[in-house]
Amino acid sequence: MDLSRLKIAKPDIFKLFDKMPTKVFRRSQIEEIITQNREFWRLSTATTVNRFIAFLIQENKLKEIRFKFPTRSEIRYTWCDTPLYEVVLTIKPNSYFTHYTAMFFHQLTEQIPKIIYLNQEQQQKRNREAHLTQSSIDLAFKRPVRVSNNIALCGEYKICLLNGMYTGRLGVIETMGLGGEKIYVTDVERTLIDITVRPTYSGGIFEVLNAFRLARNKVSVNKLSAILQKLNYIYPYHQAVGFYLDRAGNYKDSSISLFRKFGMNYDFYLTHQMKDMVYSKEWKLFYPKGL
Repeated sequence: MDLSRLKIAKPDIFKLFDKMPTKVFRRSQIEEIITQNREFWRLSTATTVNRFIAFLIQENKLKEIRFKFPTRSEIRYTWCDTPLYEVVLTIKPNSYFTHYTAMFFHQLTEQIPKIIYLNQEQQQKRNREAHLTQSSIDLAFKRPVRVSNNIALCGEYKICLLNGMYTGRLGVIETMGLGGEKIYVTDVERTLIDITVRPTYSGGIFEVLNAFRLARNKVSVNKLSAILQKLNYIYPYHQAVGFYLDRAGNYKDSSISLFRKFGMNYDFYLTHQMKDMVYSKEWKLFYPKGL
């Protein structure tokens, strides 16, 4: 009986979902939609949320997407054809795309990354006094970089969830995704900083250098400097940013000089666990031979 009522109500159900502002739903949201419209659609109590979902899937209108992360699974239902990036943004509240994914959206890579990086910021913490020493920097960059293992497979893509430091969404913008959907992503300047800090999430240091070259006509170096100052990193990442700008070969020296003004009190490293290293006296920076 409930199936026949669903078939009768089908035009009204489709019409409602077609008009919904979002095309991505949690199970609880679909359950709420049924509750609000059960009387109008004349559905019996036998029409459970599971039966309702199964019916819409059978009608090729609703699709189930399951993200199996190491500690839990996330299930989303999409109405008709919905871009994957729009679906991924619903996994974590107030999240946004970063690193290699942001590079892709800003055309700062010639690759098509198969890993999607989604960042949700940590809660704001009290500022702690950091006592930086050369020995602590040396030790930290001899160790492997910490990476997120919070990854789920979705077709040919991997979804990697990051839990970045609190920034108040500094440098995060709203833009359009591949299908015209609304997405949130770090802007060009914040992206260049993020990939400098974590080249592991960005295709590696050669990809990072190429991103700086491709960003030449898209980036405001003044804004890049201002955002870096606001982020207030413990480590002197300005030396790495300045090095990349310099090595890119297509930036004015007056722009590059902004990062020399930060001061250089320590020797620094472009990335972790480098073996065959070269030292830049100008930037007091170790980097891999051949870069």
